[in-house]
Amino acid sequence: MEITVRPARARTVPVLPHGPGWWYEPEFTGQRTLLHRDRDGVHLYGPTGRNVTAPWPDLARAAAALPVGALLDGVAVIWHDGCLDPGAVHARAAAGPYGAAELARSLPAAYAAFDLLRHPRHGDVHDRGYVARRALLLALLEEIGPPLQAVPATDDHETALVWYDALREQGVDGVLAKAAADPYRAGEEAWQRVRHRETFELPVVGYTGAAARPKALVVRLPDGRHVPTEPLGDPQRDQAVRFLMSAGPAGREDADDGRPYAATAEGLEVTARTGPSRHAAVHVVAVRIL
Repeated sequence: MEITVRPARARTVPVLPHGPGWWYEPEFTGQRTLLHRDRDGVHLYGPTGRNVTAPWPDLARAAAALPVGALLDGVAVIWHDGCLDPGAVHARAAAGPYGAAELARSLPAAYAAFDLLRHPRHGDVHDRGYVARRALLLALLEEIGPPLQAVPATDDHETALVWYDALREQGVDGVLAKAAADPYRAGEEAWQRVRHRETFELPVVGYTGAAARPKALVVRLPDGRHVPTEPLGDPQRDQAVRFLMSAGPAGREDADDGRPYAATAEGLEVTARTGPSRHAAVHVVAVRIL
């Protein structure tokens, strides 16, 4: 048996969007799973629509408490010693019926629900905004409890930044950002996320210090902001100098944090790691002349 709904997806971005109307959730590491309670019982489906109920008998039993007609989007996760255990998740996903039953006893699973697609009374709720869908989800799960729980969510950007830093040791992959009024866009990159391990290619628009020995480069983020990088290491500085000395100065500008910098011509790019910090810190991994 398969299901035709394809889950919404997230696009990885360097920094969290910020402003009115944004909500944030920690991104749990596990197996993306749609959970459907119908008249025949409980069925779990992977992102491609394949039925994956067999490896998760404990979740299927718990979800039998849901009213008929509920369809949830979330992640099957396993906690071990207070941390998310992706290895245990992979073992469960690959196990046969007997192995899954044994693993369910030794490493029971939980379901981190983060969206609602169908409601027992209201039917299809794709077109409702995120905040409205979440309210229905919370009400639906209120009487059930673990191992079925809604992920935490906040509309406070500062709290999301704390989650990004503080929950990393527990195995949380990053933070998701969702627009409050957006419908559920099945199969689309409807959400944005930041992850700890991602790198990005960013264009250089200027530098601080002297062209012969720049302290930092100034890059343009995808949201249009111009921000200085963290101080350059010697290998990155040497590569940047080759370009900056030949390009020559192109006037003075101010970065979005108010710091002045010398603008430069297009043609220099950095590979950088970024995160959703308060100051959009950009750590340069490599510098490349285009």
